[in-house]
Amino acid sequence: MSSTAGRLLLAEPMLGDPNFDRTVVLMVEHQSDGAMGLVLNRPTDLPVADALPQWDRFVTVPSVLHVGGPVEERSGWCLARVRPTVERAGFVPVLGEVGLLDLDVDPAELGDDLIAARLYAGYSGWGPGQLDYELAEDAWIVVDGASEDPFLADSEELWQQILLRQGGHLARLSLFPRDPSLN
Repeated sequence: MSSTAGRLLLAEPMLGDPNFDRTVVLMVEHQSDGAMGLVLNRPTDLPVADALPQWDRFVTVPSVLHVGGPVEERSGWCLARVRPTVERAGFVPVLGEVGLLDLDVDPAELGDDLIAARLYAGYSGWGPGQLDYELAEDAWIVVDGASEDPFLADSEELWQQILLRQGGHLARLSLFPRDPSLN
């Protein structure tokens, strides 16, 4: 399988894993020794102001922590969108001008170069060959992402929005009911 780094994984509606029900995962890394990504559409009720107050005025609405995945839930991650001309220590590009930003960086020092930011607790991880197997089993839909995807205010509808913009069969899949037995 080819690398999914920098792309989005959308959970197939019948995936069956509650950790990934209708999730959108931005893949940060995908190599032979494993893969790592951040779930974009799992907001919590915990305000960023309570967890990391120095970041509160820099994060996009809703300014709450998001669950990046079920692995190391106490680890913190920042996805940031910066001006394309910015080359800065502590920033690792993932998707265009979107990348991981070291949480030890003072966000105030970035000034106008910081366009958007979102904070995550935990990440999604796969061991060697695990994601490749899941992709071969059609558990995930792989699509290109847009720079604004991680920062949309209505992240709970992100799965459906991304499928709709694909058109064709994938757009129809966005209408798949949460519980087919009630259909």
